[in-house]
Amino acid sequence: MKAVRISEYGGPEVMKYQDLPDPTPGDGQALVEIQAVGVNFTDTYSRSGANPPPLPWVVGVEGAGVVRRVGSGVTDLKEGDVVAYSGVAGSYAEQAVVPASRLVKMPDGLDAKDGAAAMLQGMTAHYLCHSTYAVKSGDRVLIHAGAGGVGLLLIQMVKRLGGYVYSTVSTEAKAELAKGAGADQVILYTQQDFAEEVKKATDGAGVQVVYDAVGKTTFEKSISCLGRRGHMVLYGQASGAPAPMNPAVLGAGSLYLTRPGLGDYVVTRQELEQRAGDVLGWVKSGELKLRVEHVFPLSEAVEAHRQLESRATTGKLLLIP
Repeated sequence: MKAVRISEYGGPEVMKYQDLPDPTPGDGQALVEIQAVGVNFTDTYSRSGANPPPLPWVVGVEGAGVVRRVGSGVTDLKEGDVVAYSGVAGSYAEQAVVPASRLVKMPDGLDAKDGAAAMLQGMTAHYLCHSTYAVKSGDRVLIHAGAGGVGLLLIQMVKRLGGYVYSTVSTEAKAELAKGAGADQVILYTQQDFAEEVKKATDGAGVQVVYDAVGKTTFEKSISCLGRRGHMVLYGQASGAPAPMNPAVLGAGSLYLTRPGLGDYVVTRQELEQRAGDVLGWVKSGELKLRVEHVFPLSEAVEAHRQLESRATTGKLLLIP
C-alpha cells in the first residue's frame, strides 16, 4: 500500500510518499480501507518534532473509510461498514489497522469525507464548549481563528448554546465565513487590536471564555480579554508555544488556564460515542455545517501541510488516497 511516512523530524519535505507492507488486523482490530484523511495541526506538531512520535512514523491521526477485515474478538463491526476515527496514528495511508473500540459507524446519508471532516475538529469543538468550559446562554465568548476548521464548528456550537461570539480572523474573506457561521462580532486582528475591541464591546467587563488555538501571538492579550473568573482555554499553538508565564498573572480576576486535548475527553467508549454521535447527528440534520474547501491527493500531503501552516486555508483540509 501507499502511505506517507517520516523518518526524521522537520518541515513538510520530510514526509515521503512510499510503499509499505499491507497491514493485517490483530485481536480487537479492524482493517480500514481509507477513503478520506483529515489533515490537522497536530499532524504538523508531530512531523516537526514539537510533539515527537517514535520514528519511523506514518503521519496522521484521523481517517474514514470502509472496513475490509476484522480481527478476532470484533463483533460489532463487519466488512463493508463505513467508519470514521481520530486519535489513532497512521491515517495518511491507503489502509490502516485501527482498534475497533475507536471506530464509529457513519450514520446513513453521510460518507467517508464527512467523517474525516467532522471527527477530530467536530469533537474538539464539542468538548471545548460543552465540557472544558460549558457555555451558558448569554455568555460572552472569544474564538480565535474563526474561519479555521475548529473555529467554524465552534462558532456554530457556541451559538447553539446561546453564547455571544466575538471572533478574530486575518482577512475580510475569512470574516465573511465567520459571520456566516454565526459570529456576532468579527475582529480583523491584522487591522485592529483584538483585546481593545473586546474590552470596548464589553464595556471593560471582558468575556467568560477565550478559545485560543493560535498560541504565541495571541496568548497574553487573550488573558487580558477575560472577565472575573474567566477561562483561558489554550487548545493549540498554530503560531508557536506561548512564552513561560508567572501563575500570579491569573490572580488578577481569579482566572483559569487550561491546555486541553481531545484524547482526554474521549477516554471511554461511551464518551466517544456520545461526542461523535452528537457531531455526526448534527451534520446529518444540517444543524452543523461542514466546510471542506481544500482536497488533495494523498501523494500531495507535503503541499497540504505547507498550506495549513501558512494559515492561508479555511475550513477542513482532506487527503484522498
